Amino acid sequence: MTVQTIEAPPTTITGILRRLGPGLIIAGSIVGSGELIGATTVGAQAGAALLWLILLGCVIKVFVQVEFGRYTIATGHTSMDGLNETPGPRLGGVSWLYWYWLVMFLVSLGQLGGIVGGVGQSLAISLPITEAGREYNKIAEKRTTEKFQYYADREKLSTEERESREQSLAALDAALKSRPEGTRDQYYWATIITIATSIMLVAGRYGFIQWSSTFMVASFTFVTVVDVCLLQLKPEWAIRWEDIARGLQFRVSEKPGGTLTALQTFGIIGVGANELIQYPYWCLEKGYARFCGPRDDSAGWADRANGWLRVLRWDAWCSMVVYTFATIAFYLLGAAILGRLDLIPEGADMIRTLSTMYQPIFGHWTQVLFLFGAVAVLYSTFFVANASHARVCADALRVARITPDASRDKLIVAIFSGLFPFLGLGVYLLYSMPKALVLFSGSMQAIMLPMLAFAAIYFRFRRSDRRITPSRIWDACLILSGFAMTITSLWLVALQVQDFLAKK
Repeated sequence: MTVQTIEAPPTTITGILRRLGPGLIIAGSIVGSGELIGATTVGAQAGAALLWLILLGCVIKVFVQVEFGRYTIATGHTSMDGLNETPGPRLGGVSWLYWYWLVMFLVSLGQLGGIVGGVGQSLAISLPITEAGREYNKIAEKRTTEKFQYYADREKLSTEERESREQSLAALDAALKSRPEGTRDQYYWATIITIATSIMLVAGRYGFIQWSSTFMVASFTFVTVVDVCLLQLKPEWAIRWEDIARGLQFRVSEKPGGTLTALQTFGIIGVGANELIQYPYWCLEKGYARFCGPRDDSAGWADRANGWLRVLRWDAWCSMVVYTFATIAFYLLGAAILGRLDLIPEGADMIRTLSTMYQPIFGHWTQVLFLFGAVAVLYSTFFVANASHARVCADALRVARITPDASRDKLIVAIFSGLFPFLGLGVYLLYSMPKALVLFSGSMQAIMLPMLAFAAIYFRFRRSDRRITPSRIWDACLILSGFAMTITSLWLVALQVQDFLAKK
């Protein structure tokens, strides 16, 4: 049985900052595949043209995030309880939203596979295990260096010199394709990382998850922001203010596939659908709802609830600033470097392609810096996402009455924590295309966003306590965010249908 520990909320800024935490964990999960893989790919495909859509994807979901937190503080219930309470059809005793969440969760296992695959690629480049892997790395590094130099020199080259350089690049591409055994190291490393993560999660604690993810994300984000700033000192790579201005206009990408990739990424940048559902669980674990005590008609409960809601809002908005700053940095870096080099990160060389973003500033230190950062950011996402999925899925079993109420406790969470990393690895071993796995999950999450906005609006007007309701301005922003999520979701579906029909 959970012990109720009533505690007065902090009233000073310093006190509030000391009680932040769930948002930092969510930021550790967010600043990873969505930014390093998704946002940079959008930048590579669309340039700076879709900056407005990336910004929108980071900011508008916070209103839904806070409402999920308000629901938990007002009722003491979890996200899965809330999804099961929303109006609509029911099947097998649970809500339609529960069933779509289940489909989305199964697809999210593929995203975990893409993430651990990215970690495996990073380690295969920096610490190859086999001789074939070392030979593959030499050829791949030569190709990357030559392609980068070709872009830097091409305006000065004669037609004959360009053709010669292009033939050399084609030969290196062919050499890589003839050495598939050289890519096996990424699978070995992905397996090693999965085993280590499973063990750590089974034995892990809240504080360790919070601070390790915060440190790993902050370190690489800092390097990325420095890289973007220093690019402005190099005219050939600088991001021009007119590019930023055009990117803030409501336009679509002129390049093929850019808008579709951006809408797929929309579901996993900022707070994705998975993170919106997971956030209240970390709030419960941090104690925000428990500190309010059981809801009653007393003024004391209302004062405590409003105070802890204030802490929750600070937590949500502070984490939003962190991941928005990081997302924009990755996006602009992808536009400035990958877009100009016409490099799209994908396949077995996804990580190697991404590493070129740091070459203009850090030169021969590029790979060392980037590989450290890629492992840090992607691994933190893999670690936190598995931990979050374990908590949500354990609770989902309770909501569906598959397990008794007490099974929400440590045993089921520990079992899932040990199992999910291996399921993600299994998906990656069967389909070794990290970017495709991440973007497919992004599509499923983007489609669920308007459903979660509907649930948040229902929580606000039907399940909240009138003593802790927000202002009318907040309500208007919540409804507008739901409308924006619906538009982007329908837009994504339309583009995916169009893309499917075009390929038939």
